[in-house]
Amino acid sequence: MKKQNIINLIRFHAEKNDDAFASEVAEIAKDFERLGDKAMSEYLMELVSSASYYVPQNTYTNLRFLEKVEYSNKQLLLPDDIEENVLGITRAINSRSELTKFLFYGAPGTGKTESAYQIARVLNRNILRVDFEQLIDSRLGETAKNVVALFDEINHLPYSKSLVLMDEVDALVMDRVNSNDLREMGRVTSTFLKELDRLSENVVVIATTNLISNFDKAIIRRFDAVISFDKYSKEDLIEIADGMLTNELRKDAHSKQDIRLFNKILRNQKRLPYPGELKQIIKTAVAFSNASNEYDYLRKIYITFNEGEELDIQKLSEEGYTTREIEILSHIPKSTVSRKLKEID
Repeated sequence: MKKQNIINLIRFHAEKNDDAFASEVAEIAKDFERLGDKAMSEYLMELVSSASYYVPQNTYTNLRFLEKVEYSNKQLLLPDDIEENVLGITRAINSRSELTKFLFYGAPGTGKTESAYQIARVLNRNILRVDFEQLIDSRLGETAKNVVALFDEINHLPYSKSLVLMDEVDALVMDRVNSNDLREMGRVTSTFLKELDRLSENVVVIATTNLISNFDKAIIRRFDAVISFDKYSKEDLIEIADGMLTNELRKDAHSKQDIRLFNKILRNQKRLPYPGELKQIIKTAVAFSNASNEYDYLRKIYITFNEGEELDIQKLSEEGYTTREIEILSHIPKSTVSRKLKEID
């Protein structure tokens, strides 16, 4: 054992940093084992275990219900309100404020899961996602037992390096007072509540759901912060879509950007989809666009938003598009567009 080990032990104890303290003890125990003193190594591990410290794993092997997720380091586009909440969570975790359990709710495609990835990216942590397919068992009583085993795995993670993601946690927990709820799933929900109460205060957990209205209120109360992702205004969605289009066009050599027309198409829609669907529409339109027409993606986006309707020159004019813009969207020469509009008048 080195002097630094003693300094670290005293510092971690003074800071009440249990996971770091337990990790340091585990490192000292390994040193003794390498020196051939297996008895001392085992004694140290027994001491730390009897003191109710969880001994974090240094690797993510032998996990049954958790899987490490590889996520992108790309910056996420979010409305100001949601972005501030995401940044607030990173600050709370960094400052060890004892706020460690967060619930994100909102419609599909609003960025709940991607925001969890963003938090992990900022904190330089690994994401361990709960595998609900493995967790839920058709045999009576087995799912509740698996929940206990899951939380045991979570409590043995290297806390400062990990973030646990319970994506679509509604797959597991349901309202216990709902008359349509199965008795078995009610027991599972109760077990989940108990285990969440016993969870180490050092573990960071982010759960997401599209169905918060069906949640047991007791579960909602267990989270330190509940964040709504249903806060997108039309202007937020247009701004985010502009960023998405810019990113897609950087990959496409034959397409040319026309943000003004793109924004006009978006503003003419009664309702815009959330970012997840928006991204898919834009990505597909750019990928499928005709290489011989630099604005073909705009035509495809317009048609998608109008559910495949045939382009009508009069309708486009009534929607406020200029002759040039109608030419781009309809692929009809501007002179022909002008003549037909005069004939209609």
